[in-house]
Amino acid sequence: MSIYFDLFLMFFKIGLFTFGGGYAMLPLIQEEVLKRNLMSLDDVVSFVAVSESTPGPFAVNIATYVGLHSAGIAGSVVSTLGVVLPSFLVILLVARAYEKFRKNRFVEGAMTGLRPAVVGLLACAVLTIGKSVFFHDGFVFNAKTVSATVIFALVLFLSLKKKISPILLILLSAALGLMGLYALEGLKVI
Repeated sequence: MSIYFDLFLMFFKIGLFTFGGGYAMLPLIQEEVLKRNLMSLDDVVSFVAVSESTPGPFAVNIATYVGLHSAGIAGSVVSTLGVVLPSFLVILLVARAYEKFRKNRFVEGAMTGLRPAVVGLLACAVLTIGKSVFFHDGFVFNAKTVSATVIFALVLFLSLKKKISPILLILLSAALGLMGLYALEGLKVI
């Protein structure tokens, strides 16, 4: 099977069976990408960071990056089409019927049941990515993991307490990451 068809089908399936947006897709994307050996877990984590930091919907960004990494520009196009097409088709169908069935108890029940599933998928993504970021080499306490955990907890606390802008958090995180690379690994900042 062609890599392009495989990428399209993979992202079409993910887009079709994921509710709750791009972040809810993350566990499925990670599983499929790793299962197919398209990239390493470190690459997935890096692509998540880049996808969160660039403008546009997360699902589109991550699909585009995975496609580009796996099969060049054509791969990015088919991956992006694959992840967007199911939502587009479902919205067209649902929009026509939703007003008519919105008060139906089965529709209300389905919508109520989907909320905890989305929260569970998001929690899974946070735990998986967090494990990779904070405990890359296993459960090891060293200067790098302890400082990263303390900084993460501090930034999380301050962002919840002070309502810091997400844009400022992204810029602050990038600066802290560069400073951490420089301090812990002796890399020169250009």
